[in-house]
Amino acid sequence: MSQEIKLIVGLGNPGSKYQDTRHNIGMMALDHLERFDWKSKFKGFYSQIDEGGNRFYFLKPQTYMNLSGESIRALCDFFKIKPNEVLVLHDELDLPLGTIMFKKGGGLAGHNGLKSTAQHLNTNDFYRLRIGIGRPEHGDVSRFVLSGFQGDENIIVEKQLEGICDALKTLMKSGYERAANKFSRKSFA
Repeated sequence: MSQEIKLIVGLGNPGSKYQDTRHNIGMMALDHLERFDWKSKFKGFYSQIDEGGNRFYFLKPQTYMNLSGESIRALCDFFKIKPNEVLVLHDELDLPLGTIMFKKGGGLAGHNGLKSTAQHLNTNDFYRLRIGIGRPEHGDVSRFVLSGFQGDENIIVEKQLEGICDALKTLMKSGYERAANKFSRKSFA
């Protein structure tokens, strides 16, 4: 069986101002996974892990969300990674906080990080791990995604990040299908 996923990208915005915001939960998941030896290259921070005879690359773009694709494309070109070997971890308004869902291809749901990724990879045909952050009942969505988690939400996010780590470890060990079957639509709330 050929390796399905070679690059795992955690989307977010650089800098301490955005560090623990809802929009950065993809990046937060990679920070939670393991202690990486991050290197600065490809307009981001990247690292690699060898698992079960396969090499996995990890990337945290430092270009701001709406230019994430620049960083992703640079790494893909350098390591000869195809778009259908990329998994993008991103915040998802349409899933409740605490829920995760794997998906391949499809629409971009107005997400600027996904739009940039699709633009630079010239396709929507990449894998995603949608990380539920919920949707505000009232108010500005932009302000909501750039806000931090409050009160009990922090407990849910901690469980969600642990669940994402388990899902990624399953993916690296047993493949995408196994991880998707075990963890899609799973709630850690």
